[in-house]
Amino acid sequence: MRVIIIGGGWAGTAAAIAARKAGAEVCLIEKTDMLLGCGNAGGIMRNNGRFTAAEEMIALGGGELFQLIDRIALHRNVEFPGHHHATLYPVNTIEAHVRRLVLEMGIDVHCSTHICDVVCDNNQLKGVYADSGDLFEGDVFIETTGSAGPMGNCLKYGNGCCMCVLRCPAFGPRISITERCGGQDYQGERQPDMFGVFSGSCKVSKESLSAALQEELNSKGVALIPLPKEEINYDKLKIKACKQYAIKDFSENMILLDTGDAKLMTSYYPVEKLRRLPGMENARYVDPCAGSKGNSIRYLSVAYRSNAMTVDGISNLLCAGEKSGLFIGHTEAITTGTLAGHNAARLAAAKPLLTLPQTLAVGDLIAAANSAIKERHDTMERFTFSGGNYFNRMKEKQLYTTDIEAIRQRVEQAGLLGVYNEHV
Repeated sequence: MRVIIIGGGWAGTAAAIAARKAGAEVCLIEKTDMLLGCGNAGGIMRNNGRFTAAEEMIALGGGELFQLIDRIALHRNVEFPGHHHATLYPVNTIEAHVRRLVLEMGIDVHCSTHICDVVCDNNQLKGVYADSGDLFEGDVFIETTGSAGPMGNCLKYGNGCCMCVLRCPAFGPRISITERCGGQDYQGERQPDMFGVFSGSCKVSKESLSAALQEELNSKGVALIPLPKEEINYDKLKIKACKQYAIKDFSENMILLDTGDAKLMTSYYPVEKLRRLPGMENARYVDPCAGSKGNSIRYLSVAYRSNAMTVDGISNLLCAGEKSGLFIGHTEAITTGTLAGHNAARLAAAKPLLTLPQTLAVGDLIAAANSAIKERHDTMERFTFSGGNYFNRMKEKQLYTTDIEAIRQRVEQAGLLGVYNEHV
């Protein structure tokens, strides 16, 4: 059985690992020259409910990526406004570590391979074509292409291409596999009838900061710089994808996190104003390169799917990550990707598919996001373990805990301890 995964971000990589562990031959296709996509500019794990989700995934047998991140983390148990016990990983080296893991598992990786078309017959996907003319055929396919880009969308719904880590000008536009197969995607909104949402953070070169600010980041992992009163703008919180950071502290302060570079917790900020802040007199943007004017626009192509991650209307296509819902974050991508990869192998082997129960946070998140779209048609709500309405839901349902043994027992009670280690 052969599983083809289109998109090599956190979701696609997790899907590849899970499908391979379940016994499938796996081909992972990524349009750029690096895996992980926005994971090369993110770096935050285990904050708030993401701790619970990570430990559930480890107990389920899907912990390889979380354990790798824990091993190479720059900072652990970081506290910043609204967020607790965060882990920060090094964004500049994470991809090399993950790529080695994937290759060691025997996964066939094709980077710098831009998928441009599909072969689909009677609602079944037969193969995908690359720009080179190469045809990748398989039994089951997983789309993890994300929801940001291409350049025209960032112009139409944002402030134009800001040269983010996705690098559409160099590696080509994202295409929707689901739409090429005749399906219909939906789009997220930041306001009614205003599609797309700005990515929530930037990266600044840490060496461009003052020695004192570098030392604070190196030692604590976080630094807060109060903004002048005239620069405080609460309305800017509405445009961000990251609802978990839409609290007033992120308007009143410039919050920096150490992820190897300095992660600026704002969608964009004019460099001339940035350089007026103490310690940032020489600041230079790393991602997006044009962080003065804007950021990437997300949630422009999301598939309708089941809670087993199968795409509606296409018999052998699954999805994960932002392609599968209005999700925010690496943990959420790995969670959905792992389930999609495992179920892809089950589907190829004609075995019953796994649906995670809502007694687990990882199952509840997937179901809640699906319910919002299919039952309420809500395209403005976003879902993350780390904040916003869904984290409140976790606490109300008593799903949030940092007690690792209690989490393991919860997974065991569901009858799913080590399920992702099973060869189907």
